[in-house]
Amino acid sequence: MPRLFTGLEIPAETGLFLSMLRGGLKGARWIDPENYHITLRFIGDIDDRTADEVVDALDRIRRDPVRIELSGLGSFGNGRPHAVWARVAPSPALAELQAEQERILQRLHLPPERRKYMPHVTVARCKTSTNEEVARWLTERGSFHAPTFTAGRFVLYSSRSSIGGGPYVVEESFPLAA
Repeated sequence: MPRLFTGLEIPAETGLFLSMLRGGLKGARWIDPENYHITLRFIGDIDDRTADEVVDALDRIRRDPVRIELSGLGSFGNGRPHAVWARVAPSPALAELQAEQERILQRLHLPPERRKYMPHVTVARCKTSTNEEVARWLTERGSFHAPTFTAGRFVLYSSRSSIGGGPYVVEESFPLAA
């Protein structure tokens, strides 16, 4: 079974803004624009029966569309950076959508997410980038801002079991219209 996760798609116009961040960071593997997304909940490798239960449960979510603002950049990594990303401004609507999915998946006996939810769009994976190189890249592009957009649906993505970056496939979509 493919690895599954839920997320919000990034519109092409916003993807263009994100793609302009590419370059200037030694050792980075840039994410292809068609694979940009905002992860809501990582699910992992599950069997087909559980996947069907997940789809049925997610299909019952009734929420309004979510406004998304990308502003600022950051990096992940303890001691050594492993990814650079665009920050998603926190919003109650986004937090509630993610929390509802977390509750639903735990009710299906899937393990809880261990990390605190921090919405972002990964733009590159850092293979051999140093802390200094990432800090310089972030400083040079720190005023990043993209036009606000509204997410009218969330999707269930699948990916192959490999080191991140796609390709991601939309398996199901769920409208956001309460």
